[in-house]
Amino acid sequence: MKRGDSVTLVARRRDRLERIAGEASDRAHVIEADLANPEAACAWVEAAEEAMGPIDVLVNNAGVQIVESATETKWEAAEKLLVLDLHTPLRLTQIVLRKMIPRRSGTIVDIASMAAIGPTPGMFFYNAAKAGLAAASEGLRAEMKPHGIHVVTVYPGPVTSDMEAAARTAYEVTAAARHAPIGSPDVLARLVADAVANKRARVIYPRFYALSRHFPNLTRWAIDTLTPRLKALGP
Repeated sequence: MKRGDSVTLVARRRDRLERIAGEASDRAHVIEADLANPEAACAWVEAAEEAMGPIDVLVNNAGVQIVESATETKWEAAEKLLVLDLHTPLRLTQIVLRKMIPRRSGTIVDIASMAAIGPTPGMFFYNAAKAGLAAASEGLRAEMKPHGIHVVTVYPGPVTSDMEAAARTAYEVTAAARHAPIGSPDVLARLVADAVANKRARVIYPRFYALSRHFPNLTRWAIDTLTPRLKALGP
């Protein structure tokens, strides 16, 4: 919104959305919807277009994380994660692309995760969802290029947030964990906006993690070796 764009914000908690909209509320359309509910996940698109016009940029950002033993995670929670983190972005992308293609313009932004490049122990279902979203996003880019549509795949590492803080408390404290780079959400948002404006293919942030994409075997070794144990697993 700081760049003059009109934005539709969609999430469960209207109060938080209105706080984000802030002083730019005249250019922000707030829709309260549970994107983990298959019945409501895509029902907001028509209302958003009626209020703000065609969707030029779709940002698939909604997500939840489970940091827990794979065998202890309740299936109902895992299924909800897979719907929100993977199924809903794919459904929304398909719906919006059908409207973008005739216009021969538009951008899809998929907020994946470094977990898609270096799957993290203790995040069994989250790894699966983000790897699936990243793979779909990377493959879609070449498919959509002839139609004039750009795709940005975003790979955030740890970024300051309630979700990152909650995940961190699930692991034992180690020297490696204490010194892992943590990014700023404001910086990440700016990098994503720049990638949209300049048609960059992907964003990896913090920058420290950029080499992970080019050295997957080394990344796999580092994660397997340095990731702290889940506290719940005990000694």
